[in-house]
Amino acid sequence: MKRFALPLCLLLGACMSAPQSEPPTRAAVADTTLPPMKIFASPQPAPPLRSNRDIARDFLDLSFKMESGRTLPILTRFEGPITVRVTGRPPASLQPDLTRLIYRLRNEARIDINVSNAKDANITIEAISRQQIKRSLPHAACFVAPNVSTITQYRSARNSTKTNWSLLQGRSKLAIFLPNDASPQEVRDCLHEELAQALGPLNDLYRLSDSVFNDDNVHAVLTGFDMLVLRAYYDPSLANGMTREQVAARLPTILARINPRGQGRSPVYLKETPRDWINAIQRALGPGTGAAERRAAAQHALNIARREGWSDHRLGFSHYALARLLQSVDADRAHTHFLYADQALRRAPHAELHRAFVATQLSAYKISAGRGNEALSIITPQLDVAARSENAALLSTLMLLQAESLELSNRAQEAETVRLDSLGWARYGFGPDWAVRAKLREIAALSPLKGRY
Repeated sequence: MKRFALPLCLLLGACMSAPQSEPPTRAAVADTTLPPMKIFASPQPAPPLRSNRDIARDFLDLSFKMESGRTLPILTRFEGPITVRVTGRPPASLQPDLTRLIYRLRNEARIDINVSNAKDANITIEAISRQQIKRSLPHAACFVAPNVSTITQYRSARNSTKTNWSLLQGRSKLAIFLPNDASPQEVRDCLHEELAQALGPLNDLYRLSDSVFNDDNVHAVLTGFDMLVLRAYYDPSLANGMTREQVAARLPTILARINPRGQGRSPVYLKETPRDWINAIQRALGPGTGAAERRAAAQHALNIARREGWSDHRLGFSHYALARLLQSVDADRAHTHFLYADQALRRAPHAELHRAFVATQLSAYKISAGRGNEALSIITPQLDVAARSENAALLSTLMLLQAESLELSNRAQEAETVRLDSLGWARYGFGPDWAVRAKLREIAALSPLKGRY
């Protein structure tokens, strides 16, 4: 299991073909010491607003399949109290983020889990370099493996039955490998997804719009849906070794008890995601593919989405992926697909965070055209979405775009306040000072006012 290093959720990137040289910025703070890093201290997870029948189907598909599509014969989990330790060379942000996550798992998912220093802890989180991770799994940003505690043990056992998830009868020892040289947000995002899969379901489903159990990497932290799934996974009426049929028989009672709000809702029953769409998205956004082939794969994914008749977030995702890949060769066509993505996501349920990513692109076009007020109308509703989703990279990007929009609207003092406020979030979202300053320059370069400085 792994969090793919897909570039889809990188913010702006090649938007508007901004110059790669280093133009002067209007933000004086960019040339001085940056303000302290900000963190999201109070989680704001929204409860899942879906039918329990849909959630039961999602639970079964998450728990009894692998990402490859291979079936898992039985449910496996930890039995009894679970201990977690950290080894390697963890960045300073890891321990506070782990403490907050453990608190949520105990209180929202009702899992008996604690941090420990014991060498025999059930879950070992080893913080290593990105290069070490890529030597083991070239396309992974981070991953989790069973029956090992170190990356050395994993390399020795990765092709053996020892690390084969489908042969597990239960879980007692796992290792999570996180990068120690990535931004605090990337480390935290990996922590949330990999610890969730170490504890519970091993699959990802693109049809889920409100979950980290989705390879689109839109959601950064465990959602209300994810915590509900983990709570059900550790319900006392389930146990190691149960088959899909046995779990399915008990799920309705479990969900009625722990999620009564889902009992009266009508199921939507979204269509399955075909393997050819998944493969096309991975070719379009994954590594090792040429630019023309990426664009062709993204177009193929969009064609499949249309063929399937989707009206959910996957249609918007398909337009967005194609737009991102068109930006450097056909900006007008890319803009059209960003507009189509926004239209699709506006109609789709639980796609607010997806729309916030599209908003960064649409507002950038407005800024480059000098239309500050129109950009503000796009950006402003998304600020709270980004904050509630605890996505500092997205929030800081939106705020920097907001600052440029305010300047275009002759509100320079407000712009400077917003820009300064954004930098604490940027330090968490993008990491080192040079990355924060690069983001400042990239977004400042969008504005036609930059020629005045």
